[in-house]
Amino acid sequence: MHQKQINQPTESELQILQVLWDKGAATVREVHQVLETRKDTGYTTTLKIMQIMTDKGILVRDTSSRTHIYKPVVSREQTQQQFIGKMMNGLFKGSAGRLVLGALNDESLSENELKEIKEYLEQFENKGK
Repeated sequence: MHQKQINQPTESELQILQVLWDKGAATVREVHQVLETRKDTGYTTTLKIMQIMTDKGILVRDTSSRTHIYKPVVSREQTQQQFIGKMMNGLFKGSAGRLVLGALNDESLSENELKEIKEYLEQFENKGK
């Protein structure tokens, strides 16, 4: 049986997910306080988006106390894999190599990031041996 496919989050929903992944769980107010530092957004907008995310199955809401607590249904890694898969199959014609080369052509990579990539590639190569 296949795992239920979670709806792909919008950009606004991703911003909320980032906060929840960092915190683990939070109220709308706590999420809104973080988002407010990044962009001008209203509390009711944050509330509405989180309600929609709950309806879409992206978040779960604990209503056992007066203040509702929201938690993400999927992990950051699962969401990253979903986006990477969609990007690879769409923009890079199913080629993981093209995706990686496209990312490596980004001139904003730091020396530390390049070192991490090299180490990962070495581990990947050694795993195949």
